[in-house]
Amino acid sequence: MNGDEDPLSPRLQSALIGHEAAEAAFLDAWRSGRLAHAWLMSGPRGIGKATLAYRIARFVLAGGGDGGGLFGEAPRDLQIAPDSQVFRRIAMGGHADLKVLERGWADDKKTKMRSEIPVADVREVGGFLSLTPAEGGWRVVIVDAADEMNRSSANAILKVLEEPPRNALLLLLAHSPGRLLPTIRSRCRRLVLRPLADAQVELLLRRHRPDLDDADAAALARLAEGSIGKALGLAEAGGLPLYRDMVGFFASLPGFDVPALHQFCEVSAKADGAFRTVTELFSWWLARAAAQAGRGGAAGAAEVVTGEAGLQSRLVGVAGLDRWVELWDKTRDLFSRADAVNLDRKQVLLNAFFAVERCCRP
Repeated sequence: MNGDEDPLSPRLQSALIGHEAAEAAFLDAWRSGRLAHAWLMSGPRGIGKATLAYRIARFVLAGGGDGGGLFGEAPRDLQIAPDSQVFRRIAMGGHADLKVLERGWADDKKTKMRSEIPVADVREVGGFLSLTPAEGGWRVVIVDAADEMNRSSANAILKVLEEPPRNALLLLLAHSPGRLLPTIRSRCRRLVLRPLADAQVELLLRRHRPDLDDADAAALARLAEGSIGKALGLAEAGGLPLYRDMVGFFASLPGFDVPALHQFCEVSAKADGAFRTVTELFSWWLARAAAQAGRGGAAGAAEVVTGEAGLQSRLVGVAGLDRWVELWDKTRDLFSRADAVNLDRKQVLLNAFFAVERCCRP
């Protein structure tokens, strides 16, 4: 394994939690002998689509598993032993019959990701699949993610889907499948992956972040809404203390401790990660407030911070649903323009907080 490899990379994960139905659907198709040549695996970011894709790729490239049970019965799942040669080569990115398309890095220093998968990368797929498999009977392509292809890239992958070679398997991942060309969607078998349950996210958090206590793991799981990727990202970025501070300011409404708010916004604006995390959490909190307003003030999902449901009930009782939806929409637009036109980040955050204050005035 490369020393720079992220230990949380999907290509390194041997276990999959929460997507047993999707795994069973693929395994049934494999057993039937009528395996679709292309699969579209959709669902929110960070729930395990890529982990399942690599799990499928290992299974197929190993010839259908480790040979079944003691008496050669059909495999019961897609598990491949982590110490097997196929697992190790895929983990190292060195399996000759697997090609992975990703956005990749935009610069040599690996500071910024490309905005899309370029067409030049996609055009290599046809040549790759036309070659005789080097290590077995199959060639596999993973596109992570297909909705990050531009129009030219999408047309290039469509050509492959229209005339797939024998024993070729394409696994297309999509966070927003509606963005794909209808002709791409129609040529793939669908696997829809659902967000994980909070308990499953907590289980994975304890596995990958054993330093977190139970209360923090539970709070992160609620913030992540079924995405272990989001939960781990929030833990890495210090999202939980940022969220607690943010809710603390909302709890002081209809007024703010202005010096403390300025300090919070100044610190949050200095780093890309902190600013992005605060703006995402801000939008998420407003969406929950709008949803609660739509329920007439009745609490919905479990609290992240103790007393949060009561706080939102108090605040949404002041303004109607239309005002909360309008506030959510305007602040999201403000945050999206912050980097696009190089706005002052501290002022952007201050404007967002004071917009909430105005919304909560009787």
